[in-house]
Amino acid sequence: MREIVLDTETTGFDPESGDRIVEIGAVELMGHMATGETYHVYINPERYMPDEAFQVHGLGDEFLADKPKFAEIGQSFLDFIGDSKLIIHNAAFDVKFLNAELKWMNLPQIPWEQAIDTLAIARKRFPGSPASLDALCRRFGIDNSSRTLHGALLDSEILAEVYLELIGGRQPDFALSSAPDQKSGTVVEAWKPKPRPTPLPSRLSEEEAAAHAEFLGQLGDDVLWSKT
Repeated sequence: MREIVLDTETTGFDPESGDRIVEIGAVELMGHMATGETYHVYINPERYMPDEAFQVHGLGDEFLADKPKFAEIGQSFLDFIGDSKLIIHNAAFDVKFLNAELKWMNLPQIPWEQAIDTLAIARKRFPGSPASLDALCRRFGIDNSSRTLHGALLDSEILAEVYLELIGGRQPDFALSSAPDQKSGTVVEAWKPKPRPTPLPSRLSEEEAAAHAEFLGQLGDDVLWSKT
C-alpha cells in the first residue's frame, strides 16, 4: 500500500484572499515503511511574503524570486501523488490550498477522501491533550531538534514518524513484510527463518516414549496418531 506524507508552506491562511503555496514536501511510504523517495519544491507565489508568514518558515521574496511557479510544477506534483492516500497534519488546510492552485490551472483536484488527517487521529487517541506536531514528537520521543523553522520536507519526514506511531508503532509489521528495494524498485521477498540443519533431539525420555506408545495401542488401530 502506497501512502504519501505531505506538508505545505504558504503565504497565509486563505487562498481565496490571495494567499499562495510557497513550498511542498512529501515522503513516500510503502507498507508503512519509508522508501526514500521524496518530492520537494519551492514555489514562486507571484506576490510578496507577509512578515507573519516569513517568521514561520523563513522563505522570503528574494529566495523565492527565481523558483518555479505552481503552474510549472502542478502536473508533476499530481503525477507523484497519484491516487495514493495523503497523510497530512490538519489536512483541511493543505488540501484547501492545493485544490485552489490546481483549480486555477484547470487540473484535477484532490478528493477530500484521499486525505488522512493525523491531527484528527491524534485528537481522537488523546482527547484533551495538545496535538500539534511538536507535541506529538514529545509524546512519542521523536527528535525534532532540527525543526527551528517550519519546512515542508522536514515536517513531512517528522510527520511520517508520528503517523506510524499513531497507527501502532514505527514498524508495525517488524519490517518482515515484502518491501520495494530503494535502488531498483523491485520487491524484496520477506525474510523467512531457515530450517535447522540438524533437528533438535527429542526431549522425551525412553520411558515416556514407551508409555505413550502403550497408550496409543490401547486406543485401537484407527487412532489418528498411529496413521502416517
